[in-house]
Amino acid sequence: MIDLSILHQLNAPTKEERLENLRQVVKTAVFPPMVPQYINNHIHTTYSFSPYSPTAAVFAARMEGLCTAGIIDHDSISGAQEFLEAAGIIGMPATIGMECRASMDGTALEGRRTNNPDQAGVSYMTIQAVPHDKIHELTAFFAPYREARHRRNRKMVENINALLPGIELDYDRDVLPLSEAGEGGGVTERHLMYALAKKMVVLAGKGQPMVDYLTSIGLTLSEKQKQQMLDTEYFFYEYDLLGILKSAFVPRIYIDATDECPNVRDVAALCERVDALLCYAYLGDVTASVTGDKKAQKFEDDYLDDVIGCIKECGIRAVTYMPTRNTPEQLARLRRLCEENDLFQVSGEDINSPRQSFIIRAMENPMFSNLIDATWKLIEHEKTGAKI
Repeated sequence: MIDLSILHQLNAPTKEERLENLRQVVKTAVFPPMVPQYINNHIHTTYSFSPYSPTAAVFAARMEGLCTAGIIDHDSISGAQEFLEAAGIIGMPATIGMECRASMDGTALEGRRTNNPDQAGVSYMTIQAVPHDKIHELTAFFAPYREARHRRNRKMVENINALLPGIELDYDRDVLPLSEAGEGGGVTERHLMYALAKKMVVLAGKGQPMVDYLTSIGLTLSEKQKQQMLDTEYFFYEYDLLGILKSAFVPRIYIDATDECPNVRDVAALCERVDALLCYAYLGDVTASVTGDKKAQKFEDDYLDDVIGCIKECGIRAVTYMPTRNTPEQLARLRRLCEENDLFQVSGEDINSPRQSFIIRAMENPMFSNLIDATWKLIEHEKTGAKI
């Protein structure tokens, strides 16, 4: 986590202020050596949900020794230009992309659970290696889908208010100001839970009063969660509370996403048109969570061969996965299927919380050297159009 005073400067209200502040910060910053194995192509920013603006994300990644970094935001690529400019100021190569949900209607995966914990028949995808002159085309394509998500978000806010009398969340007043929606950013369920967390802190306070309040509304806290709620000095207290609320309340207020999810074939056609790389985001069944942040749940492992066949048939040429988040057995199977089906492999582990490190320690394992090579191919494609 970068120094809070620097974070405040790099999270200034406007892009111009943030970049100018970065120019001043780098004059005195002492950067660690870049580590060739430290890459991360899946860094969220305030244009979806994150404590980091695009500028702050680049700086934080560089301060941890990353040799390159990639921006990924939900439903939005509006932070990409700032990310690239910040990377230029620091002198760090960068890659840009975005994340979206795609309807699998009309495919072999219609109605089936894949990589989405909240909804069957809708799969998460990433769009990687976006040519820089195509940012605006992607922004325009996803604009109506972001508007559709706003409509569903408003209904979920109504569900929150019905579930928790006395909270009285207002989407325009309490949620949208926590986002970059006015600049083309996405608004997710995390924004709703963050707004709810802020309301709860005002209502109940921090520390033991918060523990008592959460207990009073039916939540059972783990010892780790209880200690987090008792740590009243932690600057990002509401982020810890958000994590508790997300697992407790999102399943209870969730409304299925429909018209905000383009069909997978339309997304594939878009990526073909703009010469970007569409990737299926492998999740894998969770038993005992490798990273401790996922509940046990079945995803696509029972029919992974079907998934691979379906995405190939839909025109998807790559798979992205998170080496830290799966077992060696899951990774070996997935990598074998990718090689057998000539699917490009991309890596990145999503950053959206202040407690996370930008470093993917698993990348120190030589078996993942192909993922490091892949990152440089993404960057080269963006710069020159070189074939991936």
